[in-house]
This record gives sequence, structure tokens and C-alpha cells, in this order.
Amino acid sequence: MKRSATSVWKGSGKDGQGTLTTQSGVFKDQPYSFKLRFENEDGKAGTNPEELIAAAHAGCFNMALSVQLGKAGYTPSELRTEAVISLDQQGEGFAVTKSVLKLAAQIPDIKEDEFNKIAKAAKEGCPISKLLNCEIELQSSLK
Repeated sequence: MKRSATSVWKGSGKDGQGTLTTQSGVFKDQPYSFKLRFENEDGKAGTNPEELIAAAHAGCFNMALSVQLGKAGYTPSELRTEAVISLDQQGEGFAVTKSVLKLAAQIPDIKEDEFNKIAKAAKEGCPISKLLNCEIELQSSLK
């Protein structure tokens, strides 16, 4: 399986702007820029690579966790995960240094120790977790 996305950038790094388009078409010419990425420019529609990585990590983790729970005989009522990506300056450049997965789960009839074991395995087995070369922290709660 292969998936793709295309970036088009025009102008200088700081003053230029670009668009992102995904193979599926869910993003079509979605704007992004230095200001949207580093200055949290308010009032402008657009995205940035770290926001997209956060969405990918949260979605991949939830799917991996759901599969692991199913193998263990559980069906979640809801898995709600927020991924928080940290982009920090390192030397002359920047690096993604951490992804924190904040999970709130509703899973009938599961014990907390089994839930934590399955969630940890899903965090480690998620393909996006494997892709990221940074610390990945899981903060989970069972309701």
C-alpha cells in the first residue's frame, strides 16, 4: 500500500506560502506557511506539517488500539485521543522532539491493568509511532 501527498511552495521560506493536496482529495490545495507554522497566525485558514503529523498519529494510534482491543475480546464505546506534537529548535534547525498521546477511553468490562497493557502495545505497534524518531508519551484514562 502506498499513499501520497503533494506540496507546492512559492516564495521564500519565511514570506512564501504553499499548499498541500492529498491523494484522497480530503486536502486539496490546503494552505500552509511559515507564519501558520511558527507564529500561530490567527484568523487564517491553513495547516502545518506538525498538525498533520498529530492527526496522523492520533488516528493511527486509535485504530491500532481498537484492533488490539478486538483481539483481546473488547469493543470500545469510544477512544478519544489528542496527539500533541512538540517542534523544538535544535542548533540551527528544528526537530519534532515529542508526541504526547492523550487518550480517554470508554471500554466496557475491561480491567485497568489490562487496558494499560493493551494501550502500551498499541502505542509501540502503531505504524506512525514507529515512523517518528522522538519520545512518544501515552497519557491514558479509562472511564
